[in-house]
Amino acid sequence: MTRPLALFTVLCVALTTLGCAVNPATGGANLVLMTENKEKEIGLEEHEKVLASMPIYKDDVLQAYVERVGNDIAAVSHRPDLTYTFTIIDNPEINAFALPAGYVYVNRGLLTFMNSEAELAAVLAHEIAHITARHAVQQQARGGLAKTASTVGGIVTAVATGSGYVGSQISDIASIWAQSGLSGFGREDELQADSLGAEYIVNAGYDPAAMIEVITVLKNQEDFNRKVAGKGGGYHGLFATHPRNDKRLQEAIEEVATLGGNSITRADNAEFRSALDGLVVGQSAQSQRNDERNRYYQSLLGYTLVFPPEWVVEETTTTATGALEGAGELKIEAQRLQDNLDPRLFIKDKLGIDNLQQSEALDQFRLVGHTGVTQSADGSIERIAVIYLGRRAMIFRGKADSDEADAAILASIRSFRAIQRGEGGGVEAKIRFVQASEFFDFSVVGQQSRIANYPEETLRLLNNYYPSGTPAPGAWVKLVE
Repeated sequence: MTRPLALFTVLCVALTTLGCAVNPATGGANLVLMTENKEKEIGLEEHEKVLASMPIYKDDVLQAYVERVGNDIAAVSHRPDLTYTFTIIDNPEINAFALPAGYVYVNRGLLTFMNSEAELAAVLAHEIAHITARHAVQQQARGGLAKTASTVGGIVTAVATGSGYVGSQISDIASIWAQSGLSGFGREDELQADSLGAEYIVNAGYDPAAMIEVITVLKNQEDFNRKVAGKGGGYHGLFATHPRNDKRLQEAIEEVATLGGNSITRADNAEFRSALDGLVVGQSAQSQRNDERNRYYQSLLGYTLVFPPEWVVEETTTTATGALEGAGELKIEAQRLQDNLDPRLFIKDKLGIDNLQQSEALDQFRLVGHTGVTQSADGSIERIAVIYLGRRAMIFRGKADSDEADAAILASIRSFRAIQRGEGGGVEAKIRFVQASEFFDFSVVGQQSRIANYPEETLRLLNNYYPSGTPAPGAWVKLVE
């Protein structure tokens, strides 16, 4: 152990002008290629890119509350002198990320799954820990920043009101640093962020068990998505094991819990409930307006998707075709499912296409499918996709005149999803806190909810009663109205 450390020390001495520094969170040596001032400069530049490319959720009360909790955590972190900025992204997906030098972002969708101030503090502490430990800066020094961002395929999103797998969120952000933060920093850094985050919430007066609780909530959601859609994913690439069975995580949290001189002083969740009451679940009216650039609704079959800008859509009772002269076209039709086939085999056996190239699975909005390209009889390249919607196979055939047009067609296919309750009318589904009665039943409440798909399971996930359990009379629960 001493020889590698000695070698690293020699390297640090030789490379001091390049920024070899002591990690402010761990006290260990880090080989980084920038000063703290440069880190702050990059953080501000990338923050401006995020603000320019992502919608911000406008709720002054909630914003002030998140800032208060975040700043309380930052004040007891290893870098309390940084100026921290906390931003709520108007996005239903379950994620959060941080940029260098104090910029923390949390998606609206992640907030809907929080059930206490301590859990919110745990999420913010985890992101603050990435900042204090300079994980993004270290990744940049190792040359892994752009590589990590370019290989990310997407993340699992909120299940409430039918939100699902949206792989475009990362690529939509103009900042490569933010893309990398969304994808996570690898198991070791994420475990370190959990351990440091637990230390910070203990120092701030919260129960360190909240770190396990919030990861459990997110892991349950990931497991449910895997159950219904066949694929997981998750916030920062959640661990393969369940957090309650992850020995390394348990040991890290338990070690923090033994810190002396600290007590739980923050257990009142009245302000938490007040701030989150009315929080939009699923698509907000603002994001829906932003998404109306060329969104098509097929009410009879119950689906919607976004065609490329300026494409003209023609429809019949069961088909829709979007096209733009000189660019390409995309036709969608439905076929009833007779067999329980994998979508890839459906393309081969039912459509007779066995020479599929660029073949890849689709897993979006809790729908499964497959896509690829093939050569048509006339020699042109055709984009083929199949997505299962209920008992129907939705078949997509796209013809593109360029690689850019094919990319636009694929983006349209990836935007395909079921129409949600109240969609199109500007009606938003919102969280309401109520106290459970003696006869509270998630299955009964779910039937009256605005949640479109799997209402009982979604309410259980939102309240951390998944897969089973019933709140005690008088306990606070979240409904979606």
